[in-house]
Amino acid sequence: MTARRRKHWGWGYEDEQPTDDELRGACTAIAAHLGFGSTEPESPVALEDVSLPEPRLAAPRELAGICDDAAHARASHAYGKSYRDVVLAFRGRFEAVPDVVARPRDEGDVEKVLAWCDAAGAAVIPYGGGTSVVGGVEPRIDAAYAGAVSLDLGALDRVLEVDEISGAARIQAGASGPALESQLAAHELTLRHYPQSFELSTLGGWIATRAGGHFATLETHIDDLVESVRALTPSGVWSSRRLPGSGAGPSPDRLLIGSEGTLGVITEAWVRVRRRPSHRAGASVRFGSFADGLEGARAVAQSGLYPANCRLIDAAEARTTGAGDGSAAILVLGFESADHPVDAGLKRALQLCAQHGGEGEPGSTRSGAAGAWREAFLRAPYLRDTFVAMGVLSETFETAITWDRAPGFIESALEAARAAVAEQCGAGAVTCRLTHVYTDGAAPYFTILAPARRGEELEQWEVIKRAASDAVIAGGGTITHHHAVGRDHRPWYDLQRPDPFAAALRAAKAAVDPRAILNPGVLVDPLTGEPALPA
Repeated sequence: MTARRRKHWGWGYEDEQPTDDELRGACTAIAAHLGFGSTEPESPVALEDVSLPEPRLAAPRELAGICDDAAHARASHAYGKSYRDVVLAFRGRFEAVPDVVARPRDEGDVEKVLAWCDAAGAAVIPYGGGTSVVGGVEPRIDAAYAGAVSLDLGALDRVLEVDEISGAARIQAGASGPALESQLAAHELTLRHYPQSFELSTLGGWIATRAGGHFATLETHIDDLVESVRALTPSGVWSSRRLPGSGAGPSPDRLLIGSEGTLGVITEAWVRVRRRPSHRAGASVRFGSFADGLEGARAVAQSGLYPANCRLIDAAEARTTGAGDGSAAILVLGFESADHPVDAGLKRALQLCAQHGGEGEPGSTRSGAAGAWREAFLRAPYLRDTFVAMGVLSETFETAITWDRAPGFIESALEAARAAVAEQCGAGAVTCRLTHVYTDGAAPYFTILAPARRGEELEQWEVIKRAASDAVIAGGGTITHHHAVGRDHRPWYDLQRPDPFAAALRAAKAAVDPRAILNPGVLVDPLTGEPALPA
């Protein structure tokens, strides 16, 4: 049996690529809906027509069985899945690619790969599902390194142990969302962490990037589901004690969460799991304005009801995704429990929304306006490939801000992004939704759809990205709420974090990774500004 291969340039698998007629039909429908975009899609550069740089290093004989330097392996591990990544790969532009892809079968293999790279002065890029949208898995390294090895943890994909008494499971880092959920289902349990990249992303990737997931309140990030983490570093094993909580100094597992592969290669973690929900209630609520919707969302967030879903979608995005006709902002509400009925919670949330002008439409989060938006959300990664083919710029940026600043902040960010889109594209739309809500603030998420000039898409996006990111930082927001820093967010992350913390992080990295081989360029630069190569 032939294993399915991931596309070397976009989302998903090669056998999922639509036919030419299907793609042309989709482009025609999308262009009619958006008012821009070509009905004659371009085709990606075939892998056999791509010219990759020659490998700079080769795996030692003892690692040959788990290493691959074939064109598909190298190309498919060269980029993540941002708009920039897809455009570059679509056009066959592979300048920074891993020299070797290593696929360890167990921790012993990981140790051997790290030892080899450390001795050779080669960069190691930890790779989970390859779904980074911030340059987190791209081997953009300088000439001081002997080469780059993409360390694909996909074979470490098992649920190793389940503690049904405590409600926790020990899971290997390479387990994808569907794989770990399938294994937990045998115990009638679920992690219930569903980022948009769920289909392909992995537990280790979620932990390394502090990924946001299913819950819009309370347990919004993977942080909230982690008990302990185990990672391998060039200096030894980093493993935190499994505990429900601890006040014993700075937490070793918290430092690994969000470390983006710079402090160690995460190999497994204990995570909190739960019984699968059996009680659900949902509704969509229409608001006359996004401002009214903000007040309704804030009232729900501060009520102590803690819905699983509380996502506010502006009128323009509701129209684009089919969740509405463009005349109202839509708040999608959802409650769930494995223990008790949740109808009372939904009823009270609707009452709170009504106090701010909201008109509720009880139903299911899988039907009506809520269902339409959910389906558009799940299709988005696949649609991006089509957008690139038809000349549509499609990208997002996201942040978080406190409630007192939210209205003005969102307006300023929209204004900056829209001005840049108008300048660069002449038309297009910038929309906003809230993905997560807290008692003290929310996470606005902005989507950009605009006509692209074929061949100049990246130059257009660079200007828009800079304007949007500058506005986010100037307004007091974070450069990322749940998409990580990677290489693409570094300029603004460097502005956001305190200088003493940056120095402390560099020192921590130097302690566990003396030669700075782990994911160079992400989060921090080495203490010396360059890798300490072996003598």
